Amino acid sequence: MQKRDFLKRVGQAAMVTPFLPITANAQIKSEPKPYPINYDDEFWKRIREDYALKPDYINLENGYYNFAPKPTLDKFIEHVKMVNYEASHYMRTVQWDNKKGVADRLAKLVNCDADEVIITRNTTESLDLITGGFPWKEGDEAIFAEQDYGAMQEHFKLMAKRYGIVNKRISVPNHPESDEEIVAVYESKITSKTRLIMVCHMVNITGHILPIRKICDMAHSHGVEVMVDGAHCVGHINVNIKELDCDYYGSSLHKWLSTPLGAGLLFVKKDKISKIWPLLAEHDREPDDIGRLNHTGTHPVHTDLAINDAIDYLEMIGLDRKEKRMRYLQRYWSDQLRNVENVVINTPIEEHRSCGIANVGITHMKPNDLAKNLLEEFKIFTVGINRENVLGCRITPNVYTTTEELDAFVSAIKTLAGRG
Repeated sequence: MQKRDFLKRVGQAAMVTPFLPITANAQIKSEPKPYPINYDDEFWKRIREDYALKPDYINLENGYYNFAPKPTLDKFIEHVKMVNYEASHYMRTVQWDNKKGVADRLAKLVNCDADEVIITRNTTESLDLITGGFPWKEGDEAIFAEQDYGAMQEHFKLMAKRYGIVNKRISVPNHPESDEEIVAVYESKITSKTRLIMVCHMVNITGHILPIRKICDMAHSHGVEVMVDGAHCVGHINVNIKELDCDYYGSSLHKWLSTPLGAGLLFVKKDKISKIWPLLAEHDREPDDIGRLNHTGTHPVHTDLAINDAIDYLEMIGLDRKEKRMRYLQRYWSDQLRNVENVVINTPIEEHRSCGIANVGITHMKPNDLAKNLLEEFKIFTVGINRENVLGCRITPNVYTTTEELDAFVSAIKTLAGRG
């Protein structure tokens, strides 16, 4: 090979190979530490090492955004670089196949058929696709709870303005005596004009897990469809959509599955797909092809790819083990505060009615004041909730949270409660 040709080829290779400067102080990337399999305490300490934690405060507000652990984040960055490198070639060849493959894996995670799931950006988008695309007629009725997420309630109000539907609101009791009490609250609002019930799988402001299958069975007996807000469930608790037997289910994957921001899931029961009007026009598809509801144009496809990595990380932990850990952490702090003077726990006491999320208030403090005091005086970050029958701070630890951090939180609540 001529010297000129050799130098030319070296230059071409440099165009496609990352430049890695070699210095005397260059560090060799070390292999990640293995995860212990025998001792829970050691395992969760190792999991904590996967999170880049801001030292300014104890983060007990993971419910809004469960930021990605480093293994998932590193893979996400690789996807960003790959898509940026392949550019239009990737977008015109394999992006749709890859997205469909991820959606198929999500379907297995939540136990539904692959042709009943699409990837969205979040729960709000998922459920608003249904609310906005439902074949409403003037006078039709919808039922939802005062404790439901505000954005979805607003969309029902929009449908009332647009189509003349009637919205009926119920209130979910914080401490029900039975599942039947909750079912009866929803059933009490059903009439011959009721078309759709929206219900939370896990109430976002209290962590209350509702008896979805019983609500669905009741609603279906009246010919009413059920749309489930599962924003806080996928990656948090075992979600089995076939067992729930709901008609529609939405979730935010950047919450408890810990994907990068902007990933959600929508399930539509196969025989309901054709009745939903798409938000955006799609190319020719069969009426029962759920893809007709998922025209999103050019979007950040690297986020879709990172869902796979988040599922890998969840499977490494084990969903059952994660659910058990989250419930343990919540009960660890909430059980210590349930009988403290001036403290109110707005989450049911029965273990099966909650998991990692719970809500705590102090009788003589407004929720936002409580959140402010926790952050400014005790360096604990939470969020104040002032809604209907829920007055307190939502507390959402994560798998990296330690009992020592929760001890600090319990001590802070007792201190503030004692000032009353």
